[in-house]
Amino acid sequence: MKNSLSALDFFSAKLAYEITPEDLAAAQASGSSPIVVDSRTEGAWRHGRIPGALHIPCKSVADCDPDLLPDEDADIVVYCWGADDHGAARAAITLIQLGYTQVRELSGGFSSWEDGGFEIEADQVQVRHLVTPIGAPKAG
Repeated sequence: MKNSLSALDFFSAKLAYEITPEDLAAAQASGSSPIVVDSRTEGAWRHGRIPGALHIPCKSVADCDPDLLPDEDADIVVYCWGADDHGAARAAITLIQLGYTQVRELSGGFSSWEDGGFEIEADQVQVRHLVTPIGAPKAG
């Protein structure tokens, strides 16, 4: 199968349009953080997110309030769950189609951020614990 995009072009573009969790954390720490957009579901957002992120679910990006992202030239980083979840790529494509010029994807998504041990914000949610029988002493 012949493709008009060479492997070199593909991987060069991939690097240009992605940011690692380490680089994003460094940008946040230096005060030069891009606008971070979480494109996951409401439930995922409540359970944990990157501090300061905006929540714009992937299916809502095209309909989002323009006041959320008023600067079309702002540096924007979009993320979803992980490397095999293409929600962030879909959200990035939509943002680019809407006229945003500086859109990147967080490589590895939220799971990579979390696995890297970076700070996470979460709403207070009830944690469910599994009950396991541990053999309490019997009376008698």
